[in-house]
Amino acid sequence: MPDCRLLIVDDHGMIREGLCALLANAPGIVVAGEAQDGHEAIALCRSLQPDVVLMDLKMPLLDGVSALTLIGRRWPKILIIALTSDVSEHNAALALRAGAVGYVLKRSRRDDLLQAIAQVRAGKIFIDPGLDASQVIALRNSGETASGITLTERERQVLKLVADGLRNRDVAEILCISLKTVETHRLNVMKKLDAHNAADMTQWAYRLGLLGEDQ
Repeated sequence: MPDCRLLIVDDHGMIREGLCALLANAPGIVVAGEAQDGHEAIALCRSLQPDVVLMDLKMPLLDGVSALTLIGRRWPKILIIALTSDVSEHNAALALRAGAVGYVLKRSRRDDLLQAIAQVRAGKIFIDPGLDASQVIALRNSGETASGITLTERERQVLKLVADGLRNRDVAEILCISLKTVETHRLNVMKKLDAHNAADMTQWAYRLGLLGEDQ
């Protein structure tokens, strides 16, 4: 198998530098580039065509989940591993539903990260040992929330993006759907959650594990 060309995406320069140093002597891995937000990640995926992307989930401008959704739609052969501090089975399931094939905690060992890269390249899903893998898979395969409220995958995506502070037009562009469709999904979510405004929706997004305070 040829060397794995890796793209590192994180808004913290020290973390990017640390990952580059950590992987500098890893056999079969070449760090092809670095990005500090989702927009840069998309641009570098276009120009570099990496094999694997290590994607932070909480970033300014365009967050990791939105970025990996867009990358997966445009370049389905690029494998994306979510790299985060968020120890949450719900957020791991959300990342997998959005298109990630791996979920690694930043506190993990170098060997875990290398195993994740090798495993996803072999066509398998990697879930950090610090999480309950069976629960993550169950949540990924179900639209059922922890509170017993069922949201569709699209409704969860809209809720997450609205909670991130994006306008309906931005949500429509990211999800490649019409503005009217976004408005319909947003109304449906508000009815199901009994949410009356964006602040209520943000509180529900945290409660349902769609957002993390330190991803």
